[in-house]
Amino acid sequence: MKKKIWLWNHYATDMYKNKGGRHYWFAENLIKEEYDATVFCANTYHNKSEFIDTSKKRYVTDILNGIPFVFVKTTTALGNGLDRVKNMGLFYWNLFSVAKAYAKEHGKPDVIIASSVHPLTMVAGIQIAKKMNVPCICEIRDLWPEAIFSFNKARENSLLGKILVAGEHWIYNKADALIFTKEGDTDYIKEKKWDKVQGGNINLDKAHYINNGVDVEAFNKSINEKVIEDEDLESGKFNVVYVGAIRPVNNVGNILDTAKLLKDDKEIQFLIYGDGNQKEMLEKRVAAEGLDNVKMKGFVNKQFIPYILSRSSLNILNYSHTQYNWARGNSSNKLFEYMASGKPIISTVKMGYSIIEKYKCGIELENSTPEELVQAISDIKNMPEHQYKLLGSNAKRGANDFDFKVLTRKLIDVIDSLD
Repeated sequence: MKKKIWLWNHYATDMYKNKGGRHYWFAENLIKEEYDATVFCANTYHNKSEFIDTSKKRYVTDILNGIPFVFVKTTTALGNGLDRVKNMGLFYWNLFSVAKAYAKEHGKPDVIIASSVHPLTMVAGIQIAKKMNVPCICEIRDLWPEAIFSFNKARENSLLGKILVAGEHWIYNKADALIFTKEGDTDYIKEKKWDKVQGGNINLDKAHYINNGVDVEAFNKSINEKVIEDEDLESGKFNVVYVGAIRPVNNVGNILDTAKLLKDDKEIQFLIYGDGNQKEMLEKRVAAEGLDNVKMKGFVNKQFIPYILSRSSLNILNYSHTQYNWARGNSSNKLFEYMASGKPIISTVKMGYSIIEKYKCGIELENSTPEELVQAISDIKNMPEHQYKLLGSNAKRGANDFDFKVLTRKLIDVIDSLD
């Protein structure tokens, strides 16, 4: 009898659209491993007005490449205001009736895997799993509410802060197993003194680490099949590439400060792909400061990212030092795409539990100053070819350890630990 696994991620609708992503790849590989996996998500797309029509029903279903998706009715949410709260609340509320109806038609699951970012999905997972008398694995992909406190959206010692932390503790305690995406996230439980060793009620044996990763086979296939026409990629210059959001936490302005110092080096160019609330401001800077060695490429469809990265000379993981706690590691999808491209990586922050250091595939900066970044770019550009190629091959080797076939085996080990 195949084990039924329900994967709950409010925002997996984007994975349905992109035909890829953490829970899409987990489901795909679980199905290959003879599990019956289903992805539950909202019928709305993250931060977009488009949605999947549920025809006044609580949910609709579709099967994409053999993966069953269940779209739970919510309301559209743009930005982070009341609409977002309503969107999250409705997803939580409707999961109860949807889970009941879906189980009646398809049979109840053997395991529910409820994934953050917001905690209500995990709360619903624990409550519904209890009603169905099945285990619930809670997957914490972002330490929430710590991230809210670090962005000054709430204070930890405020009433709201205390309620959020108490809710987080309840989730960690009630879940049958915990999956963290950063290797050092269990340190957080120890810091809070919630673990049993320090007199708390959380057994750290139920905490597991499964990072994000990449579908290596799909990535390599995209390089050959999803080619983008872009003369800058074919220019023969030393391409320093950044791909991702252009927001304060990504500190992309630091790349422009670096480019300014390298203006006279005609061999180096900076290609910045992505969108965000600082993009327009940075485009104005590029024009005003005459940074002709910087090309702001704007939004690019995810399917072209593998090809773009394959044409880079060097990829930059660019973050703000101050807006996030990097001590527990990094779980950004971008890191693993960078590694799969087989090109050296520069991270502008020094990570705890560093994957770049472990696989010796790049350089992490101590202070993230433009001068330090200039030095790191120059060091990689000018290193002997065999050394440069070694960084790239180390990156590729590391990506294989984070291939979703490997990560799914780890997930199966967690599922089996609940028998």
